[in-house]
Amino acid sequence: MQTTVATYGSDKNGLIWGYRFTPEGVAEIIDADAVPIFLGTQEEGADGAFLWLHFSLSNQATDRFFRRSLQLPEGFLESLRSEVGSTRLELDDDRLVAVVHDVLFESAFDASDVGTTSLCISPNMVVSARLRPLRSVDQLRSAVRSGQKFRSPVELLAHLLRDQASVLGDIVRKSSARVDQIEDRLLANRVSTDRKELGSLRRTLVRLQRLLAPEPTALFRLLNRPPAWISRDDVADLRQAAEEFSTAIGDSATLVERVKLIQEELAALVNEQTGRTLFVLTVVTVLALPINLVAGLFGMNVGGMPLAHSARGFSVIVTFLVALTAVLAYLAFGKRRD
Repeated sequence: MQTTVATYGSDKNGLIWGYRFTPEGVAEIIDADAVPIFLGTQEEGADGAFLWLHFSLSNQATDRFFRRSLQLPEGFLESLRSEVGSTRLELDDDRLVAVVHDVLFESAFDASDVGTTSLCISPNMVVSARLRPLRSVDQLRSAVRSGQKFRSPVELLAHLLRDQASVLGDIVRKSSARVDQIEDRLLANRVSTDRKELGSLRRTLVRLQRLLAPEPTALFRLLNRPPAWISRDDVADLRQAAEEFSTAIGDSATLVERVKLIQEELAALVNEQTGRTLFVLTVVTVLALPINLVAGLFGMNVGGMPLAHSARGFSVIVTFLVALTAVLAYLAFGKRRD
């Protein structure tokens, strides 16, 4: 009887895909068994070749392979067990450890559709690990498979950050289109369930800002004091990626402020309609007060009731009440143009 082992799209060691980049920047597919051989013959990327290994954290074999075959810093291993929180980008044992956040591959831009990718970058290797498929990582893989060349692991990281900024920009563009539709309905005085949709959009954008905003700050801090093995060209690529990310986050912040203003306008419109409704109800109550008062008095059936024996008593009372109601209605509505 054979036992089926769940690999979650990865091999027996948890590797989803692996690429070896030649000194010319061309990518070649590599499996997990060839990684120790490459590391044994490589001296800190002396010939310019490096690896990109992408692992699945859903596979329990991933952690065993990390500890058995790869000498990874403890900060990277701790990041694999951490919850989705703020972004980290720091040096650990002269290696760059990054924890970046991104939306899921099949995300509908919900506030909960955010995942984490942990990266460990050294002069001759990039190790990335994730629990669920993420959009920007898949875009980076598509670029590698299409033949795009990468000269160093840091350039690979810069391309990933640019893809991440592109994903965030796409979310902002689609959210802006939805906000435009809501704003058009608002200008037409059509108050519906748009407040709920606006609240969901605002929560999504604020959550993305909270998760992604620390990245440019951490990146600029790294650029001020880069490790010795990061070249000037790599520093320039990282700086450009940080600027693109800052622009995307700034656009997101602007959209959040716009959503906030629309929410305030919707709240003001709802309050105005509520106030108008209460005013009408109050006036109707006041107009009906004389009729109810007179009806109550004449319904007491006691002696001395005025006009009780007059043939025109009912007509006189009705005419008086109609005239009094008309005067009160004119005083209430006559001077209101709206």
